[in-house]
Amino acid sequence: MNRKRHTGIFAVVNGSLIMKGFLSILALLLLIFSISGILTSLRPEYRISSDSVHSVTNQFSGKMLFSMIATENHNFFQAMPEGKPAAGITTQMLKMSANISLDDPRSLLGRELPGFSIFDSEILLAGEGTNYTNMPIESSPPEELLTDDKEASLKNVDDLDNNDKSEPKAPAVSTNGKKVVHIYHTHNRESFLPYLNGVTNPNLAMHSKINITRLGERLLQDFQERGIGASVDKTDITGSLKKKGLQYSKSYTESRAVVQTAMASNKDVQYIIDIHRDAQRKKVTTININGKNYAKIVFVIGGKNPNAETNYALASKLHREIQKKYPGLSRGIIKYNSARNNSVYNQDLTGNAILLEVGGVDNTFEEMYLTLDAFADVFSEYYFDAKEVGNTSGNSEPK
Repeated sequence: MNRKRHTGIFAVVNGSLIMKGFLSILALLLLIFSISGILTSLRPEYRISSDSVHSVTNQFSGKMLFSMIATENHNFFQAMPEGKPAAGITTQMLKMSANISLDDPRSLLGRELPGFSIFDSEILLAGEGTNYTNMPIESSPPEELLTDDKEASLKNVDDLDNNDKSEPKAPAVSTNGKKVVHIYHTHNRESFLPYLNGVTNPNLAMHSKINITRLGERLLQDFQERGIGASVDKTDITGSLKKKGLQYSKSYTESRAVVQTAMASNKDVQYIIDIHRDAQRKKVTTININGKNYAKIVFVIGGKNPNAETNYALASKLHREIQKKYPGLSRGIIKYNSARNNSVYNQDLTGNAILLEVGGVDNTFEEMYLTLDAFADVFSEYYFDAKEVGNTSGNSEPK
């Protein structure tokens, strides 16, 4: 009797091996999500970033998208911020493909010259005469100036106190004793050549006594006259860096702690204003309005902080109002977004953060005081108008 032999393929399943594989995949996913969570929760200055990727994505602005759509449907031109496209498609394609902007000559050399990228900046809103040939310059003092206790002798300071204001009159409106603005100076020893004997180099315009902090005192007085409660901090940030042996580039890290303390101790603080001065020369930083010389101002936005758009919205409102009342006084709004500088400027602490460059190394206090008077005039109107709108909508303070 013949018996048929059945043949087949038998697979042996190892349950423990499958379980190990499943657990390995699960562990890998948990690791990926954990690392992603850590990276996204880091403060902006510690996050890993790519200048190349950011540069590419930066080209796709809202204006460009509206321009492309508007070529097919002209009704979209009405939605443009200025009522017209920012640039042609050809120009945008050149900018994306070759990273060359016809509006910015620096783009031709920026990747070729070592160190040129430290000047990375973008004009978000240009004031009268502002272009990429007269951008703000941040003077970096030589290391020996920070470690040496010697500093220049003073001149032209005898009459400075004569510019101080008399007792202000009671304002029509006020913040009712609340100090809603905090003024401070990250680069507190920035000084001015007209008061430094024998100093002509803008990078050496630093002094421990006659410096930018006088502008904070003036702005405080201006705010008080207009009913806005404010506080001013004159912490010697540069001196603190010297004591700790830290480089000048750590100034914002040092001032950050000062601002955080002020905001924690006073819950009424709604705006923080960091006052600096430019290192550009007088022809760029000065304007004559009605026969008087004013020091021009610049609003600076840190592109690496999450509040950049909100900060810009505030700065653009103030810029436009200043231009209406004091034409030419504001040089515009500049954004810094380089990996080689801070580009946060403590503006991540609040959407109502302002970094204000007032004048330059050649300006006098008289010129800068006039400018601060004008700024306080515009800011106070903006503040109380916003407060009135906020009260109408059921809020107690301005947005």
